[in-house]
Order: sequence, then C-alpha cells, then structure tokens
Amino acid sequence: MKSKIEQLNETGTIVDALGIQMVEASPDKMVMTMPVNGNTRQPFGLLHGGASVVLAETIASYGAWLNVDQKKEAVVGLEINANHVRSKQDGMVTGIGVPLFRGRKTMVWEIKIVDEAEKLICISRCTVAVIPQ
Repeated sequence: MKSKIEQLNETGTIVDALGIQMVEASPDKMVMTMPVNGNTRQPFGLLHGGASVVLAETIASYGAWLNVDQKKEAVVGLEINANHVRSKQDGMVTGIGVPLFRGRKTMVWEIKIVDEAEKLICISRCTVAVIPQ
C-alpha cells in the first residue's frame, strides 16, 4: 500500500509537469522540492516566479487539506502573494510551509522557498478557503 506522500506525488497535474515532489507532509508542516530546469525557468535562464508560486500554493493547499475533514470538505487557493528575493539558475529549491492561522472557513500558510544552501529565494503567504465537498 502506498503512503500518503507517494499518493500525493502521483497527481498527473502541473505538480508533475514541474517536477514537484513532496518530502514531508503533516497538518503542521509541509516540505516539497522542485528542480530548477527548463520546465521551471523563465526565458532569461532564471527560476520563473510563477513556478515558485505554483510550489508555494501547492504546499499551502496540501497542508490545508490535511487539516480538514476530507470526506466533507475541500480546500482551494483564495489569495497568494510572493516576494522573489534571490534568483536561481539551476539545482533544486525546497519549499517549507507552516500554517499561520487555521480557521473553520480559511487558513493562512507561510511558505519559504530556499536553495540547497538554505538561502531564501522566495517568501510567500497563501490564504486557502475551506469549502463543502
């Protein structure tokens, strides 16, 4: 039987297209990695800000999903912001997300995206709505 992480890593979505992989999954902390390669770079050879935002929202959405009654509720991104503070040309980035607020109707997650040396690449905050299934 596959673990929750293995199941969530096999989505057939943009997550797969960008090579995002889940490393750690709990209601209190989500960790995912993403390669910096041709699929995630912008035309000038740097990590695309949009790819970083996809990573951040994926972390927040999966984390929020682990905090709801999955038989009765779903989660969807409501708002996201991101500050891209350092560029990256290749290698791997890691996103670490933690919940700042867990309410009945919304959750707010903070996501830090770092490089292999743990230097901050992007900081993001994502608000997720909790909706009936």
